[in-house]
Amino acid sequence: MLPLLAVMGLAFGIAFLLTPGVIKLAPKWGAVDRPNFRKVHNRTMPRMGGLAIYLSFVLTLLFTQPLNDTRLIGLLIGSTLIVLVGLADDIWNLSPRLKLCGQILAALVLVVMGIEVQYITNPLSGGLVSLGFLAAPLTVLWLVGVTNAVNLIDGLDGLAAGVSIVAATTLAIVGWRAGQIGIAVWALILAGGTLGFLRYNFYPARLFMGDSGAMFLGFNLAALSLLSFTKSTTAFSLIIPFIILGIPILDTLCAIIRRSVAGQPIFQADKEHLHHRLLELGLSHRKTVLIIYALSATFSLSAIALTYFSRPEAMLLLGGLTVGTLIGAGKLGVLGTSTRNPSSERYRGISH
Repeated sequence: MLPLLAVMGLAFGIAFLLTPGVIKLAPKWGAVDRPNFRKVHNRTMPRMGGLAIYLSFVLTLLFTQPLNDTRLIGLLIGSTLIVLVGLADDIWNLSPRLKLCGQILAALVLVVMGIEVQYITNPLSGGLVSLGFLAAPLTVLWLVGVTNAVNLIDGLDGLAAGVSIVAATTLAIVGWRAGQIGIAVWALILAGGTLGFLRYNFYPARLFMGDSGAMFLGFNLAALSLLSFTKSTTAFSLIIPFIILGIPILDTLCAIIRRSVAGQPIFQADKEHLHHRLLELGLSHRKTVLIIYALSATFSLSAIALTYFSRPEAMLLLGGLTVGTLIGAGKLGVLGTSTRNPSSERYRGISH
């Protein structure tokens, strides 16, 4: 356990030391976030914090892990591509179509390098179901989907970083239990680097992670979840990654449903996300973020519990989690349109 903590600590230290440099570098490169009616901040902020997280992740991997696994090489190449796309967006504001093309290219790199779901486990029978020709497109869909889901929840200081730390730590635990020791170490490195960055990103933030950070975290969480469960024969191995990444995935699904019902483009930004609704209840910025951390931890603990439970117990847990989630979403109104006054002070600018 000590070597694992040391590796995680190395990633933390690198990110912690590099982030102040990125804070100074971002304005020189033009990677800044200027305030407008949708923003919570009232001053120009540097926004390419993902560079510090990326460097801590890559450098720690290169210092501590042997490069004899093609999947790790693929992860490094794919991560580099996704960060380059994110940095370009932080500096020049790329179009959604161009960003999507970059995300797909990075995802295809992982597929070529062997990170792919070729079969899934039937939770009812326990048997394996081959995906056949659907393996590659479904893998790309998962990678791109989670990448954008984490990007969508990056709306408050420290929110996406904290949720990603919880998810990465959980992936390390379940990966360890599944015998994927190397994957567990990679996940802890990701968690450590993100934690080092969070020191500067938690409210009040000195630096935003930008698309370079949110996309990098989402991409790697999606990839690590595939690596943790592609060889698992656990009955609920297909469901566990969805639960671990439950907060960003559910928030994204609710946004798609909400915008589709309203006849709006699904990529059109709105102020109906989970963190917006909690802020509308009168919670402070800090309390809203901490509550979502707690919700994310609840999902993660449920995912870990599934690896211990028998099939009937797991079905009962999933049922309770589903009902609780639907009730909570309904009460907060994240599936529907808001009836609040858009000109109110509380509504104005509650996300960055």
